[in-house]
Amino acid sequence: MTTAVADRTLTAADRCDRCGAQAYVRVVLESSGGELLFCAHHSRAVEATLRPLSSDWHDETNRLHEKAPVPVD
Repeated sequence: MTTAVADRTLTAADRCDRCGAQAYVRVVLESSGGELLFCAHHSRAVEATLRPLSSDWHDETNRLHEKAPVPVD
């Protein structure tokens, strides 16, 4: 695993591996280095199971509460 992958901000193109919604959490598995992406809902559902198995838990769910800037004409 490279640092660039672990530090990459999730975008709208990143989709939840469970339901296909926009992903806000990236989990890197310690054993294989594999990466899983989850929406906020599914990350909460699997956190207790996967967090002990992960080497990195990158959580951007705080972005769900950000207000989009309003363009000024």
